[in-house]
Amino acid sequence: MTTNNHMTSALFLLLGTLLILSQTCLGDDHHRNASLSIDMSSRRLIPNNFFGIFFEEINHAGVGGLWAELVSNRGFEAGGRHVPSMISPWGMIGDEKTISITTDMSSQFKTNPMALRMDVHCNPTTCPPGGVGTYNPGYWGMNIEEGKTYKVTFYVKSSGDLKAVLSLVGKNGTEVLAFKHIGADAEKMKKWTKIETTLTATGSDSKARLQLTTSQKGIIWLDQVSAMPTDTYKGHGFRKDLMKKLLNLKPRFLRFPGGCYVEGNTLANAFRWKETVGPWEERPGHLNDVWNYWSDDGLGYLEYLQLAEDLGAEPVWVINNGFGLLDSVDTPLIKPFVQEMLDSIEFARGNAKTSKWGSLRAKLGHPAPFSLKYIAIGNEDCGKPNYRENYVKFYNAVKKAYPDIKTISNCDASKKDLDHPADLYDYHNYTSPQGMLDNTRLFGKMSRNKPHAPKAFVSEYAVTDPTYKLDGTFKGALAEAAFLLSLEKNSDVVEMVSYAPLFMNQNDRKWSPDAIVFNSDKSYGIASYWVQTFFKESSGAVLLDSHLRIHAKDDNIYATAVKWTDKTEKKNYVTVKVVNFNHASANLDISLDGVDRKSIKLARQTVLTTDDLEGDNTFDNPTKVVPETSRFNSKDKKSLHDLVVEPFSFTAFDLVLN
Repeated sequence: MTTNNHMTSALFLLLGTLLILSQTCLGDDHHRNASLSIDMSSRRLIPNNFFGIFFEEINHAGVGGLWAELVSNRGFEAGGRHVPSMISPWGMIGDEKTISITTDMSSQFKTNPMALRMDVHCNPTTCPPGGVGTYNPGYWGMNIEEGKTYKVTFYVKSSGDLKAVLSLVGKNGTEVLAFKHIGADAEKMKKWTKIETTLTATGSDSKARLQLTTSQKGIIWLDQVSAMPTDTYKGHGFRKDLMKKLLNLKPRFLRFPGGCYVEGNTLANAFRWKETVGPWEERPGHLNDVWNYWSDDGLGYLEYLQLAEDLGAEPVWVINNGFGLLDSVDTPLIKPFVQEMLDSIEFARGNAKTSKWGSLRAKLGHPAPFSLKYIAIGNEDCGKPNYRENYVKFYNAVKKAYPDIKTISNCDASKKDLDHPADLYDYHNYTSPQGMLDNTRLFGKMSRNKPHAPKAFVSEYAVTDPTYKLDGTFKGALAEAAFLLSLEKNSDVVEMVSYAPLFMNQNDRKWSPDAIVFNSDKSYGIASYWVQTFFKESSGAVLLDSHLRIHAKDDNIYATAVKWTDKTEKKNYVTVKVVNFNHASANLDISLDGVDRKSIKLARQTVLTTDDLEGDNTFDNPTKVVPETSRFNSKDKKSLHDLVVEPFSFTAFDLVLN
């Protein structure tokens, strides 16, 4: 009996111990406690241009994307200066008996000699109904919307009277969405004639095409065909829905136009700014041989500067420093490239009346100078032969002529000091989710005892795990959020940051993931895009000293606190951002030292999370992963103690200061 009692007691003791241990383990798996203490007396400012965007001409980001031109290969130059040449994506309406189409070099534009020639073999009685001619489907279809107006411009000449129909038709080629008769007598048509007109759509089709048809026997030449919506952003040629997504980020800078696009595989196909300014008909265009498509350069240097101005962002101009991916210029021969850079700065900043390039800018419609304060000397060229020697030539020329401009070196100084002068240095971070988390410690380890050392410009970052088959994953975006918090916390040594790439046309996926995915009529932001929206008030804000304590065995919780002013509401906020990269939720206790707690109230809470860590937004479900905001009024007595931070989530708590 006594033995049995002892055995029973021991059994209950063992079971009780196991129960306590199991509850403790369950607590680690399903619940954590964390505390964040914030010093409200902090005064360190985050750089004014901390958060921005990087635009590269990749994935048809501009051509067939942000730049709203609807016609692809509008000057027939994409096939090269050969006769005959490829005219894709232009197509023929009719058959070989009724029409033949080729190219010749009869254009009136010396920089764009190619033109389209249509030999019409039929007449009004023998041509098929609707006539014969040519059509252009744009970039995988033109988005034509009922009630909207489109400006169409083209150059034409003919062997006789011109009797043609210009129309926008549906993807099947039969439904007419808009049309206009185009006619002129033979005398006028002997010479190239510019036709400008508008078409107002009576129907909608996101896969529409533009076509020119005739039933008049003879020869018609066609050149430099453009179709643009009349309602682009501020009339500057940018697609409105995509601009809306950029404006939502409130970027403080725009890095452009690349990336490898700046260099080309060879310098013969590098971005040359002087060939991208002036009348669009005279821009020769070039082969984007890195990403394998033709650019007509309608989106040129002036348009990039205008884009930055429209976004309220500082332009960061990445110049070609004498390098292609496969070739380069030796330092003794680099002087013309240095002069190209100086001319580009003068174009942006020069006096509209007294400078050569400034007066050209004014002539092209922008008399006021642009703000240009950053020059990146090349892209990912550090380590290549001649880079340092070439770089110094560019650096010295910039500082002599424009000492206020900040120069950006391609060489990473996060672990080793530079052997050449620079104001900033490029740091690119493409890695796995775990690699991104590991890099949250990088800039915290850097020495603070070098006040004149260049600061980091994290100009390209993204989780790019090769196993991902989607445009991205929420797990990757959450790791990026943790990395961004580390940059915010270390913004005394990190001056600027931008995600890469920015855009992808779903029909030309050269790189993935990309922050914004689009087609001819729709677009969505992936989770990585929505992560960036949490930082749109960071630039110029006060970084508050904070200390995070986590009462658990791991440390996959990250947090920062910033103070900023909403100028519209005329209120001061403290925003606490928290990444919880764990399977367990966390109870967060926020304490603010140096202020009366009664003067602080929780105004709103924004959460980005999903149960599908490997999923992301798609065209079928574009809002699968988007932030959700809860707002609290003065009657809600929401405590700053035991705030719940969900598992695998990014949360922002906005505290209003009375």
